[in-house]
Amino acid sequence: MIRKSLVMGLVGVVASGMASLSMAGSHSDDKPVGITGNLMSIEVMHNGSKVTVERNADNQNTVNPSFALTSRPCPPFCIQPMNLAPGVETIGEVEMIGYMEQASAGDDSILIIDSRTPDWAARGMIPGAINLPWTALSTRKGADPISIGEIFTDTFGAEEFDGLWKFGNAKTLVMYCNGMWCGQSPTNIKALLDFGYPAHKIKWYRGGMQNWENLGLTTVKP
Repeated sequence: MIRKSLVMGLVGVVASGMASLSMAGSHSDDKPVGITGNLMSIEVMHNGSKVTVERNADNQNTVNPSFALTSRPCPPFCIQPMNLAPGVETIGEVEMIGYMEQASAGDDSILIIDSRTPDWAARGMIPGAINLPWTALSTRKGADPISIGEIFTDTFGAEEFDGLWKFGNAKTLVMYCNGMWCGQSPTNIKALLDFGYPAHKIKWYRGGMQNWENLGLTTVKP
């Protein structure tokens, strides 16, 4: 009788241990993590390859440590306003995903730009974006008018005529950086406006990588 009780007890302990291991090793009870109520994922092109953009399906997932700090020194990491400049539209994640879908479907009038320096972009960027560091448009950081002009014509689709810029065929630029405390895309945007780029052709994803990572959305390497 004692032996039977001992065996049954051991069986219970093993079963309990296996259940604990099973729960620790997988998240079979995780509930779906969609982008919106009726959108689970999208496919976009990044550097010539298809990338599935979705949210991390692990309900226990936590934010990337690169974006866990809450108190970065200000300046330079100061909170940006919601409205950066007149005519420049501030967008959120759903709108960003909409632009990603349009661009990947062949709409070459849209260009998604990661304005961060390469060291930050190397940690992960939004699929479909190109990395154009804010320094590339900053004369204060050594960018010369000729190289800036080449970016305007070769990358943005603007045209130069008799020393003036024509933006009729210029792309809609969807810009982001590290988030609401980051000044890199705001600096890029202000430089573009100073050069005469139409405000209505500039979209700003204020949440940037901070919000993108917080929501567990897919990132890619440059």
